[in-house]
Amino acid sequence: MPAEPPSHLTPEEFRAAGHATIDWIVDYLAGIEGQPVSPGVQPGQVRASLPDTVPETGEPFADLLADVERLIAPGITQWQHPGFYGYFPGNSSPPAVLGELLSAGFGVQGMLWSTSPACTELESHVLDLLIDLCGLPDRFRSDGPGGGVIQDSASSASLCAVLAARDRAGGAAALPDLRVYTSSQSHSSIEKDVLVAGFGADQLRSIDTDDDYAMDPVALRVAVEADVAAGLIPCLVVATVGTTSSGAFDPLPEIAEVATAAGAWLHVDAAWAGSAAVCPEYRGMLAGLEHADSYVFNPHKWLLTNFDCSAFFIADRKPLLNSLSVLPEYLRNTVSDSGDVIDYRDWQVPLGRRFRSLKLWFVLRSYGVEGLRAHIRHHVEAAERLTGRISSNPRLRLAAPVSLALLCFSHVDGDAAGEELLAALNATGEVLLTHTRLSDRHVLRVAIGGSRTTSDHVDRLADLLDELA
Repeated sequence: MPAEPPSHLTPEEFRAAGHATIDWIVDYLAGIEGQPVSPGVQPGQVRASLPDTVPETGEPFADLLADVERLIAPGITQWQHPGFYGYFPGNSSPPAVLGELLSAGFGVQGMLWSTSPACTELESHVLDLLIDLCGLPDRFRSDGPGGGVIQDSASSASLCAVLAARDRAGGAAALPDLRVYTSSQSHSSIEKDVLVAGFGADQLRSIDTDDDYAMDPVALRVAVEADVAAGLIPCLVVATVGTTSSGAFDPLPEIAEVATAAGAWLHVDAAWAGSAAVCPEYRGMLAGLEHADSYVFNPHKWLLTNFDCSAFFIADRKPLLNSLSVLPEYLRNTVSDSGDVIDYRDWQVPLGRRFRSLKLWFVLRSYGVEGLRAHIRHHVEAAERLTGRISSNPRLRLAAPVSLALLCFSHVDGDAAGEELLAALNATGEVLLTHTRLSDRHVLRVAIGGSRTTSDHVDRLADLLDELA
């Protein structure tokens, strides 16, 4: 007897389950401010509460949603809570959620143009829209030799830049002599990407920073020239616009001059800060970007688009394709062979890819330029107000220049007092902050940028600082 197919939800059952799920999400977000930001669970507690086996027969969808309410939601760190100030924000918004839902409903695998033409062409179009929206150099447009692509994260985008730079500089044959340069304050993903790409740890040069934690271009020049004199090959320089610890802006024009003179690839990581370029008044941080070979920023951090959505731009796609294109017979097709289309499988490490551009397209159209700029400006202004409150608190001091909506401060009584303050703040359940170390000091970070965070919420944080510091 032939095997019977599984029982799927009927169209009406699917409709009812979908309505119930959307209702649950809406209620969850509407009530999130009344929930503690951090879950009160211990390691292993969530797993211990879950069923031990897969049921022999399918369960009603209502039971699944009930278990989300009962078992999963209490163990969630509330990234969408307006009091979430840790790490960098993880934005989300109703249009983005609905775009993600449509992407899941289509269920396409967008590895090739031919596997879903709209998936590819909408992505190219939306990335070009971002160029206009953020005032980025035209050399990143898809109608030229370069173009844009959506990656899952800046870590993956930077890995692509590392691979393209490595192979442009000679690839495996030259690898032992290649050197990579980045700031001591750059994101840890750069170090990981270099190792994944086959470099040894000693082939990554950590460049000193100035007093404001931005890369020192003089130190970079000295390091590059010393390597050249030793017969080594500078293949990649990574600059950061908005470092993770302090939000420092590396000086792109001076760094680009060094990279160009050495023939090195220049990659610019603006994962967090790049979203602020929707506002013309903040585009000065990207001065010199016209000299970059590649650039990345994450709309999922501060542009109302839920994770994952990382916008990666490249000035010349050929080195990237040379590094990542592998064409088995089962992927060959006449349209790809014609060279008239983009196959984004060649722009990333994985073969498969989701329809990410839908949610970004929904966000751009739903909020418009004015709405996106208001989102950024409101948070920057809130950070300015918080800066004034911290500056007037005799127990606190700023630890670095304020960067857009990122503040770093420490306790005047030292590291132990700062650690106690951080624990006390997070124990309130109203807020979540994280820390870093700058100049070997324990520093608290406030990353303002949540989709639901307003100046009133930031004022409440200032009140907590006055009470607990």
